[in-house]
Amino acid sequence: MPAIYEIGQEIMIKPVGKQSLSLRDDALLPYAGQTCTISDYRWIAPPTGGMFYLYTLRVGSSNKEIVLFEDEITQVSKIKSRSLSTKGI
Repeated sequence: MPAIYEIGQEIMIKPVGKQSLSLRDDALLPYAGQTCTISDYRWIAPPTGGMFYLYTLRVGSSNKEIVLFEDEITQVSKIKSRSLSTKGI
């Protein structure tokens, strides 16, 4: 299974639920909704099966980096400008 995101891609940290279930969720709360850039990624394949990706993210314009699982981030939607066609008018 290939990685969903690439190095250099802008992503957003998913907001955690209002009712945090773990200390990890509480630690992510200050970063929720922030845009980050992927600086590196790795995968782990535990003996029980499956493959999990971990992404190293550079937060904003700072040098601060954090590591998150793939399901804790989402792609930043980009609006592409469309040229209007005059065909068929």
